[in-house]
Amino acid sequence: MKKIIYIMGKSSSGKDTIFNILKNDLDVTTYVMYTTRPKRNDEIEGKTYNFISQEEMQKYITGERKNDLIEERTYNTVYGPWTYATIEDNQFKTKKDILMLGTLESYAKIKEHFSKNENLEIIPIYIEVPDGIRLRRALDREDKQENPKYIELCRRFLADNKDFSEENIEKQKIQKRFENIELSKCVKEIEEYIKTQEK
Repeated sequence: MKKIIYIMGKSSSGKDTIFNILKNDLDVTTYVMYTTRPKRNDEIEGKTYNFISQEEMQKYITGERKNDLIEERTYNTVYGPWTYATIEDNQFKTKKDILMLGTLESYAKIKEHFSKNENLEIIPIYIEVPDGIRLRRALDREDKQENPKYIELCRRFLADNKDFSEENIEKQKIQKRFENIELSKCVKEIEEYIKTQEK
């Protein structure tokens, strides 16, 4: 049975780093999400995200593009609207397991979209980090940007508390959590957990 291994967590929980380690350690293909937000200094087009314009994104949302829009989220940031989307393109046609990265909300939409596919199992990997550590990591990352966006960092940090509330986590029936204090230990626990999900 093919699996979608879905990595999620609040901002600066280390989910991007863990995603990149897992894609090298596991025999998987990765799904690259679409976004309209500006590319950061260390990000690569087509690998970190598929960076597209707001106008191009709108064509997917309105159905002008034939690919199915599975889910989309628009955040009204201090720099204008940033949209993230999962689009059912050729990336889903692989025979390998798929490694994905997103939010709790996007995970819920993915799960709903593929709910009738009996040959596909979706495995949630929820990563946690204490808020104080997350905030220090977020500031450290933003300090390295050419144009740091500290106000947006604060907005996103506060929004995470609502988006990843205990109520929302329980609603999605996520029972297993992985604490990312020591990266290598966290990755090992995730990889061992994925192996136990083999059917």
